[in-house]
Amino acid sequence: MKLLKHIKSIALGYSEVFYKGEKYGVTREDFNGGKSIKVYAKALGGSHFISFNYYLTSTSQLLKPCEMSAEEVIHFLKYYKSI
Repeated sequence: MKLLKHIKSIALGYSEVFYKGEKYGVTREDFNGGKSIKVYAKALGGSHFISFNYYLTSTSQLLKPCEMSAEEVIHFLKYYKSI
């Protein structure tokens, strides 16, 4: 799976998506010319959230989930649907 492709398909700023049958509010912010990306998604009708940072370096790409597993973040990126 190409994580960066899925991350970049999230609109910059605030948007809403569906994930696991719920609507989520999602914020994507890019920093350092797009070399660092922060994403925070929260279920609008509940307390579940997805939060991570993604870094592009000259030699690698790093996914840094916040308070959750990488698998949970990857599942969100694979299965969310834009509204």
